Amino acid sequence: MQTLAALFALAFAALLTGWLARLLVLKVFRHMRDTLKTGWSQVLMHDKVLRRIAKAVPSLIVQFGVMGVPYLEPRWSTLITNVAIAFTVYHLARALCDLLNAMNEAHERDEERKAAAQTHSIKSYVQLGKLLICSFAVVLIVATLLNRSPLLLLSGLGAMSAVLMLVFKDTILSFVAGVQLGSNDMLRVGDWIEMPQVGADGFVIDIALNTVKVQNFDKTITTIPTWRLMSDSFKNWRGMFEAGGRRIQRSLSIDAHSIHMLSKDERHALSDIALLRDYWNEKTGLRAVDDVQPGSITAQSGHLIAPNQVSNLAAFKAYAYAYLLAHPRIHQGPGMFLLARTLEPSPQGVPLQLYCYTNTTIWVEYEAIQGEIFDHLIAMLPHFGLKLYQRSSDYGMHYPVPGPVTTTPTAM
Repeated sequence: MQTLAALFALAFAALLTGWLARLLVLKVFRHMRDTLKTGWSQVLMHDKVLRRIAKAVPSLIVQFGVMGVPYLEPRWSTLITNVAIAFTVYHLARALCDLLNAMNEAHERDEERKAAAQTHSIKSYVQLGKLLICSFAVVLIVATLLNRSPLLLLSGLGAMSAVLMLVFKDTILSFVAGVQLGSNDMLRVGDWIEMPQVGADGFVIDIALNTVKVQNFDKTITTIPTWRLMSDSFKNWRGMFEAGGRRIQRSLSIDAHSIHMLSKDERHALSDIALLRDYWNEKTGLRAVDDVQPGSITAQSGHLIAPNQVSNLAAFKAYAYAYLLAHPRIHQGPGMFLLARTLEPSPQGVPLQLYCYTNTTIWVEYEAIQGEIFDHLIAMLPHFGLKLYQRSSDYGMHYPVPGPVTTTPTAM
């Protein structure tokens, strides 16, 4: 009866002490945390950490108080002590895991203040730390309950290292890949990446120990094993956002039948376009000539053509280049190439490619600028006697090729 009464009293004292510990620890340390108002105090004195530490107090009371229970057999005393130690280790391990979570939360808040969209994640390191803490705690708890030395279990685990390496192969590979990605700054939360082999095309929303989550533009989530990001290639668009310009590389397919040398009347009709005035004067050394010079050749039509006479495609290419230079939304900073060029002719016509960068990386604005540029250039093609390539077989029957320019267009 004395033993049972002492055990009930010990249990009651442990529960009461645990309740008082939670009350006092939370109250005292919260006040200390609010007074200090420092980053480390917010982490070390996090509410979850304090609660877990307070929950370890009852097991400590039982662990040291069981020795004072009268007439308790040694084997029962050892069993109760070992169970109490196991609970203490469990709560302390949970406290350390909550401490790592608090560190991760504080880091994410700090990174959000520095850069709202692009952050360095330490979640993989936190998860690895939690895995090591839990593994060590499991070994201690099992060794305590079996009343054996933890070194015996660790020596047995050493003999099973090959099996453990096989079981945790992906975890080890992912951790090494995560260290390389973080140390080389290859991936951040908020980066836009493309990885077609796994169906990922969107923004990184989470970097964990084993997986990286990517939210695609259709709002689906693609989960990629971290080690795949090191074994396979992927495209990161962060450089585009940091540069502040997004590339336009699109072509207009010009019908080869509409390309011809500009006549005198056509040159005079196009000379009023403000964007072409520099081109007629000195652009790349070409001049619009009205008089035939020595060395001229005779075309099949009988018209004389000067060697330095230009074609309507060359004039339109010069106009497209001048239009891009004058466009207010085209980026002309260092490294932002700007050119209009003709590519190798193909069965689909002569490609006229525009290569430039917009001064914005926002997708909607980028598409609007690109559409505005090509809408304008397509509308200007008839003024140069050009037309787009049309694959339809009956196009030429219903829509004849535009002839030479006979009217003066509005000055641009």
